[in-house]
Amino acid sequence: MTTAQNWFKSSYSSDEGGACLEVAYNWTRMCTHPTAIHIRDSKNPEGPHCTVAPRAWAAFLQLPRA
Repeated sequence: MTTAQNWFKSSYSSDEGGACLEVAYNWTRMCTHPTAIHIRDSKNPEGPHCTVAPRAWAAFLQLPRA
């Protein structure tokens, strides 16, 4: 059984268009933390997406911003 992802725009994306990132989380029942994070380009929602582990996503968010 496949369920639709609840995608949302990353808070790191600006409101000016261009490069926007959307994420969706996989949750398991009675879980307080996501089990997987899905990432896609908002300009191509039907295109490919990347799935990473929560630990990898947390490490990515800690990278220095330019």
